[in-house]
Amino acid sequence: MEKLLNSEENPVLPKTGDLIEGEVLFVGRNEIMVDVDGLLTGIIRGYEAYDESGEYSHLAMGDKISATVIDNENEKGLVELSLKQAGHKKAWDKIRKAKQEGEIVEVSVLDANKGGLMVRLDQTFGFLPVSQLSPEHYPRVIGGNKNKILEKLKTLINGKFKVRILDVNDDDGTLIVSERAVDMEERKKILAEYQKGDMVEGTITGVVDFGAFMEFGNGLEGLIHISELGWQRIDDPHDIVKEGQKIKAQIIDININKVSLSLKRLEKDPWEAIKDQYKIGDKTRAKVVKAHKLGAFVEIAPNIQGLARLGDKGQDDERAELEVGKEYEFVITNFEPVGHKLGLSLT
Repeated sequence: MEKLLNSEENPVLPKTGDLIEGEVLFVGRNEIMVDVDGLLTGIIRGYEAYDESGEYSHLAMGDKISATVIDNENEKGLVELSLKQAGHKKAWDKIRKAKQEGEIVEVSVLDANKGGLMVRLDQTFGFLPVSQLSPEHYPRVIGGNKNKILEKLKTLINGKFKVRILDVNDDDGTLIVSERAVDMEERKKILAEYQKGDMVEGTITGVVDFGAFMEFGNGLEGLIHISELGWQRIDDPHDIVKEGQKIKAQIIDININKVSLSLKRLEKDPWEAIKDQYKIGDKTRAKVVKAHKLGAFVEIAPNIQGLARLGDKGQDDERAELEVGKEYEFVITNFEPVGHKLGLSLT
């Protein structure tokens, strides 16, 4: 047969590894029969019928296909073909092209682990790292507890995300995608509408130990650092804002990677009003607002707080007697209104 087909009057018999075109003759449960140029009959069996490109997922009689020759004559005298090998090359060529052109593609989320999401692009599996999630889907967890992060990530399973391809290597099966890269394009357009100093109104979307996140405008999100939540000392952001609360804030820094917001900049610096009222050595009454291992934090005026040290003079008894909410007389030991620093001791 091979000699006949390879004669001058006939085309060359396909070789192992060749990519050939054919027409589907029959689609069975475990095999597909293919006509090759009316001269040969090919067969695709079992796992070799898996098409990673997704192009041949629903084949019917008469469909045209491309397949790879894996045996030019099997035990039945048929050309053994593979959609799997041809589909693999097509799938990864398509992915590489999408990466080169910066194309936005859609992936399905299949599973999650502590590092990110397992996704599928057509029939090809990939990975979406936590760091490449958009602000909308990024899991904010106080203290970075990995188990809680995983819980939040699992809520994204079965979702569909628009992503860009970051890395592709079919030799080791690497496909890394980014939702954040798509979000960046939209952010650029929306951020152009704002500038440093603008006041914005929005909703608190998350409160963490280092501050709070606020959503504003058309899906933008910014961070209000704990130091920008108020002029007073703040130990727990939950004492100032709650998730779901609507507030106003000022933009104090803005770039493609982040927006920094402030609540306290909407009010006058209270230290300005008292900068000439006090000096080191002055005695003043102050209200205890919070106990501390070195003494207590006290307030001499609204939002003007400092640490009253007690332990360095063997005043453990006095510290024990200080009650939060009560006023006592103190001596100012340090006063720096520009740096917002205040130190005191009991008289």
